[in-house]
Amino acid sequence: MQEKMEQKSNTGNIIDFILLKRVMQFAVPYRFYFIVAAISAILLSFLGPIRPLLINYAIDNYIIIPNQEGLLKISIVLIFILILEGVFQFFYIYLSTWLGQHIIQDLRSKIFKHILSLKMKFFDNTPIGTLVTRSISDIETIADIFSQGLLVIIAELLKLIVVVLLMFYTDWRLTLIALLTVPLLLISTAWFKKNIKRAFQEVRTEISNLNTFVQEHIVGMHIVQIFNRENAEYKKFVDVNTRHRDANIRGIFYYAVFFPIVEVLSAMSIGFIVWYGGQGILEGKDITVGELIAFILFIHMMFRPIRQLADRFNILQMGIVGSERVFKVLDTDEKIKDIGKVSFKNIKGSIVFKNVNLFYKKDECVLKNLNFNIESGKMLALVGSTGAGKTSIISVLNRFYEIDSGTISIDNININDISIKSLRKEIALVPQEVFLFSDTILNNITLYDDNISKQQVIEAAKEIGLNDFILSLPNGYDYILAERGAVLSLGQRQLIAFLRVYVRNPKILVLDEATASIDTENERLLQAALEKMSVNRTTIVIAHRLSTIVNAHKILYLENGSVIESGTHNELLKKKGAYFLMFNSQSASSKF
Repeated sequence: MQEKMEQKSNTGNIIDFILLKRVMQFAVPYRFYFIVAAISAILLSFLGPIRPLLINYAIDNYIIIPNQEGLLKISIVLIFILILEGVFQFFYIYLSTWLGQHIIQDLRSKIFKHILSLKMKFFDNTPIGTLVTRSISDIETIADIFSQGLLVIIAELLKLIVVVLLMFYTDWRLTLIALLTVPLLLISTAWFKKNIKRAFQEVRTEISNLNTFVQEHIVGMHIVQIFNRENAEYKKFVDVNTRHRDANIRGIFYYAVFFPIVEVLSAMSIGFIVWYGGQGILEGKDITVGELIAFILFIHMMFRPIRQLADRFNILQMGIVGSERVFKVLDTDEKIKDIGKVSFKNIKGSIVFKNVNLFYKKDECVLKNLNFNIESGKMLALVGSTGAGKTSIISVLNRFYEIDSGTISIDNININDISIKSLRKEIALVPQEVFLFSDTILNNITLYDDNISKQQVIEAAKEIGLNDFILSLPNGYDYILAERGAVLSLGQRQLIAFLRVYVRNPKILVLDEATASIDTENERLLQAALEKMSVNRTTIVIAHRLSTIVNAHKILYLENGSVIESGTHNELLKKKGAYFLMFNSQSASSKF
């Protein structure tokens, strides 16, 4: 729906010069190359129209009146002009393409850097496929603005002006005859430009929808298959693909109508010229054979730029539509406000939540007046039903989301006063669903941090008992994982995540149900690793299995974003409240 609204709102103007100006700002660092390419394009627009004049002169002066020496000289001049055209054509094509590629490189780097700084809320509301489209295919269209759009339009417009002026210079009567079809051409061109922009916007919208659909369904393929939704999802895909096809066909229709019109009008102009000029020659008027041939060439040169202009205009339109979508992402003001100046030096790790409230939406309070504290080096466990707010606590502690009111402090320092880099350096998270990149085990652990050596990784793995597991894999630490670590079990991926965290030696350790849904053997390794890692660290554990947190220094039972019970394992059992019921329920289930 959002895509369709964007599309509707931007079909008014044929060219958005404000957007074009923003795109051109990216060319400023390469202004020299742009100027050379522009000069080459301009010179080409002058060199081409000279040829009909020379041919006119050669026919009338050296062919009809035989003069071999003069014909040779003018032929040499024509060859020289053709060589110059080739040279300038090379500079124009190479530099304009070079310019486009450098600009989209800079733009793609900028948009990716911008995406890295956005809040998690933005990613919650924006499909992955949409961001992929903006960062790749939409940006590619911007390169065409420089290589096939703007400079070509300028050159072709200038060439058109030069051709018309030379036509008037040669014979004004033949020129007026040749221009009889121009009004029809202008009307058809205006119609084409208006409709093709709308068509291109529809195409970009459907490409984004198609990318989003395919990416989501590939990631969630196991859900599709386990619920036997193959046929239903295939029908949905057919619908999305059909809309994409129809959008392209509408664009093709406008091309199919416009280009034949241009050809017909061009042929009509040549017909008028041949009829009028031929009669003039036969009647002995001051019209020569050379002029007649020159005008036929002039008409080809006049209509070709008009057709080129329409085609290049469409490329420019695609680039502008693409830039509009890219700039919408760049203009997204959902960046994390990193105004903190404090950097941790000797952090202890005490944490205090005071009257914390968090709303994901205006009417959806996730954390309600939340108050709790954890002393440095202690373990805090968070338990409760799904949606109770456990993961939200971790999210606001890491500043993935900004709280709406209240304060969160570490070592009596408001986390908003701490630089995000320093904050996240001291808080390490092991999520329930571990993400691994298509890379080696070692690189997935270090994440290309130059401060972490392979030997440090090996020593850390030995300390928490994971070295033998890694060495059991083919090529050990150099074992290359498939996408998202698909070749490893969930438990094995968790082990890698534990080591990724441990090697960074954080002061605050956060585990988001890290031991849930894994086999007994890997759970044993994980528990051993956890015991080692939690020594002298402030540890926050979101617990799925209550048996894993019986030794926690404090347990918070959450419900609807609020703490309803707090205490140690034994204290909570004595209260015989919600925690007591949950623990007994799990204990009873484990017996069967």
